[in-house]
Parts: sequence; structure tokens; C-alpha cells
Amino acid sequence: MQAEKVVPQPDLRQFIRDVPDYPAPGVLFRDITPLLASADAFRSACDRLADRYRGVALDAVATIESRGFTFGAVLAYQLGLGVVPVRKAGKLPAETISATYELEYGKAVLEVHRDAIRPGQRILVIDDLLATGGTAVATRELILELGGELAGYGFLIELLALGGRARLAGARVETLLEL
Repeated sequence: MQAEKVVPQPDLRQFIRDVPDYPAPGVLFRDITPLLASADAFRSACDRLADRYRGVALDAVATIESRGFTFGAVLAYQLGLGVVPVRKAGKLPAETISATYELEYGKAVLEVHRDAIRPGQRILVIDDLLATGGTAVATRELILELGGELAGYGFLIELLALGGRARLAGARVETLLEL
């Protein structure tokens, strides 16, 4: 009997690039493209996030535009679930519902197809970053308006100084990096 080979998991923080004053002065943007470019880091991040929700009763994964699509689609595949795209206003072709939210540097609108979620479905929300919690709260509003149930949130990065987790109180929140 062969011993199972243990592969060390990469330190994901080393794959996050800080970009000051983007997209607006005073904002420190956390660029995940180096992580996406590394097959090992990307695989590790997706596997670790999926592992947090294996065995949880879920019906679909809501992925938030745009970087949430990258992780959410992989997690949905790994967990055997469908994907619910949550997009910026005007990007979806069929009838939608919308929710407005505030970013740390402005306001925005998210939309989802009116028929994307059936009443009672348990939805996992995936995005790359938890900052102020605005996009996550708006996505929760969309899920609830369609009769779905929020099963939890998963993020690659949580920016602790912006306090977004407090806006998600009462929900399961999983993050891989706290910055």
C-alpha cells in the first residue's frame, strides 16, 4: 500500500498584488490576476473554498460579476451545482430584478434573471472579495426576492478594515485570506 503524497498548499497571499489608487484615489485595489495566472494557486484556492461547503445542502451557486464568476463557476462544477450569474445592470438578456448597493467608491446596480432561482432553493454566494459587503447584501436581496434561501457566502479575500462581515451577520461566511 502506497502512502498518499501530501502536496503543500501555496501561500495565497503571495499571489495578491496591491495596486494603490485604483479605481479611484485612496482605494487600495487587491489584484488577484497573479493568483489566476498560477495553476497551483488557483487550483488550491478553488479547492479550499469548495471544501468549506462540501456536504452542505445547496441547490446553486450565485456568482457575482466579474471575478466571482471565475471562482463560483469552478465551485459549482466541483459541488455538482448550477450557476446563477449576478451581473451589473443591463448585461442580462431576459427579464431581471435588480438591487442597488454602495461601493467604497460609488453606487452600482446588480441584476439577476427573474427565473434564475426557484422558491426554496438554497443558494451559495461566491465572490472574490468581501470589502464593505455591499455586493453581498445586494445579492442576498435578489435571492430572497425570488424566494430562495441564502445558504452562505464564500470569498477569496476579506478586507477586515472595511467591516463587510458585520453586514452579513447571521449568515455563514467563509474566506481564505484576511487582509
